[in-house]
Amino acid sequence: MHILWRLPFAAFFALSALALAMPAGAQHYPTKPVRVITGFPGTAMDVVLRQLGERLGERWGQPVVVENRGGVGAAVAAQATPDGYTLLQSDQTVLAVRPSLIKNLPYATLRDFAPITLVASVPSFVVVHPSVPANDLREFIAWAKRQPNGVDFATAGPATGGHLQAANFKTVTGVNVVPINYKGGGAALMAIVSGETKAGVVGILLSLPYVKAGKLKAYAITSKRRFTGAPDLPTVGESGIPELAMNNYWFGILAPVRTPAALVAKINRDIVEALQTPELKAALQRQGAEPAPSTPEQFTAFIRSETERLRQVMHIAGIRVE
Repeated sequence: MHILWRLPFAAFFALSALALAMPAGAQHYPTKPVRVITGFPGTAMDVVLRQLGERLGERWGQPVVVENRGGVGAAVAAQATPDGYTLLQSDQTVLAVRPSLIKNLPYATLRDFAPITLVASVPSFVVVHPSVPANDLREFIAWAKRQPNGVDFATAGPATGGHLQAANFKTVTGVNVVPINYKGGGAALMAIVSGETKAGVVGILLSLPYVKAGKLKAYAITSKRRFTGAPDLPTVGESGIPELAMNNYWFGILAPVRTPAALVAKINRDIVEALQTPELKAALQRQGAEPAPSTPEQFTAFIRSETERLRQVMHIAGIRVE
């Protein structure tokens, strides 16, 4: 009889202790709109963030305001008050590439930010304008090698994922790839669609609708497995050039450094739970993004390893940014 009474009280006191251990700000967070700073509009991470923000807004009872700040977003977020009401969603270029290339960068990823979670990864398509007279990847490579001035590859900007993929394409195939850097993935994509440039390695999220509409030709996917949204499209490995496979483009959410650990843990838990809902999984997968939730510790370790991996890719390709 005493045991039956003691168990509920033990559970009650355990839960009470847990609640008391969490700062009041974390218990009631958020009590006002949450701003998430990100890069250029129309990019893969911008589209994903807006879908994730809707789910978080429903969960939190407060709006999630997406603020596009282009290339200065990380610098702005690094100076924000570490109270959980300004977050940063950014990608491999900002978090793992720029710190290795640019001197006097106004932020250092793991010095100025507390990683919360990896959000998603996005495979890429090798795409060309429909006027290119090649039916598959090998035919395209043969055609490209015959072009006396090389082949323009549109990228989202210097040292972005598309730029690194283009550099890898040149190294592996011997094609004279000429990177043409635009301001963002949307602008790069439209340059290929319009025929201003002939080719590019573009995230599925942005390129798939144009491939399905016949406005782009896709030759292969740069991941190691096929994409369910385009099951007939081979991987680069199946096309006979496995060296073109690179890690997917990725992005995640961070808070300014010194954000309380309990608050980081709560935001992580809420984002991870949102990413694991069938509705959000389906929404992301329809657009080519693969949910990739992690713990703060896992995301921190991932940023470190990716920084080193991408540093080596850039060294081999001779990529330099002034």
